[in-house]
Amino acid sequence: MSKGSLNLFIRFRLYRKYSKNGKFAIYVRFTINQKRVELSTNEYVAAIAWDVEGQFVKGKTQEAQTINRRLALIKGELHKKYLQLEALGKPVTAEILKNLYLGVDENRKSLQEAIDIYYDRFAEKVASGQKSKHSLKCVHTTREKLKVFTKQQYKVTDLQLKEIKPAIAGDFEHFLVTHEKGCNNTAMKYIRILKRVLKFAVDQGWLETNPVGRFKCTYVEPSRERLTMEEVMTLYHKEFAVERLAEVRDVFIFSCYTGFAYQDVYNLTPNNIVTGIDGEKWIATDRRKTGTPERVPLLPIALEIVEKYKNHLWCRSKNRLLPVNTNQCYNGYLKEIAELCGIKKYLTTHMARHTFATTILLEQDVPIETVSQLLGHRSIRTTQIYAKVSQKKVSQNMKVLKEKLAGMNEVKEGKG
Repeated sequence: MSKGSLNLFIRFRLYRKYSKNGKFAIYVRFTINQKRVELSTNEYVAAIAWDVEGQFVKGKTQEAQTINRRLALIKGELHKKYLQLEALGKPVTAEILKNLYLGVDENRKSLQEAIDIYYDRFAEKVASGQKSKHSLKCVHTTREKLKVFTKQQYKVTDLQLKEIKPAIAGDFEHFLVTHEKGCNNTAMKYIRILKRVLKFAVDQGWLETNPVGRFKCTYVEPSRERLTMEEVMTLYHKEFAVERLAEVRDVFIFSCYTGFAYQDVYNLTPNNIVTGIDGEKWIATDRRKTGTPERVPLLPIALEIVEKYKNHLWCRSKNRLLPVNTNQCYNGYLKEIAELCGIKKYLTTHMARHTFATTILLEQDVPIETVSQLLGHRSIRTTQIYAKVSQKKVSQNMKVLKEKLAGMNEVKEGKG
């Protein structure tokens, strides 16, 4: 192994997969920070003439000397290019060094290269707590679906960024809903990530304009099911013989009265309990999904549940506010709980959040601006979509209106 600089390692080897006239191809492998690439030297040699340890062609023939000089030149050129990058203070990776050696324009990126870099940066933000693992998984899934789409649609394994046309968005959408059998909203989610990747490419100077920037992602508003107050009370008062079911029920009811999503509840610790401006107990945290501050006063039932698990052994050992199971187990237990309580709805972690928005808040005349803040939404538009006014609320409002109109009519008749 040849060490050209602190992080550059160069080695030549025979690549027996490629041969010509009984001779095997000589490849150069160079590694930087444990990441490596390989290139063909366009030289071939018989296996018996190759010195594996010394990495040169044995013998003093003219051919052996010519090949060895060529290998020495390649090694020297790689060292030179590496030192150039270091001297200019530019990032040095095996891929960048390969492109520089081959004379490839670093700004000439492919779609897969762009999304790989975007993914790596996103992963760093996840590691620092700025982005969620779920969002990173969506980026990965988009990358894999783009690979299949590119091969099927264009009969190639990758696309150069500068070759991408605006039609790719519509073609990708058609692929997702037909070939992948996905729904419209799922397709839009992946296209939105594609748009972000291409915008990132513009920001990096790899593209002049975003070819799909004008594509408008359209969503079909899903039916957001929630529990009625009667169903919430049924769950709350139900006695369970099995402790694990009682714990899951309590965590679910806690979410119904605070609006916290599963991951946010899972991460809560006693330190998240603070004293609010009203002197009462509040929960203060940042939403895992958006990083938006979320401050929620603890309503009596939620506070009761917190107090119940204050000395719980698991909570104390893990420094957790509540005994929250893994998401898969949690949803499985919710199904069992619904059956035991005679609730015909499919309970999920997100239903509790929607129940908080509608049943607990909006139907009790809490202003939508307050609801938006309690849910940690960045925009009130999100709240308007998330918390649709229920038929019960419409009925309540109309009842009040009828009473007002009736009163006005009585006053008018009295004056007459």
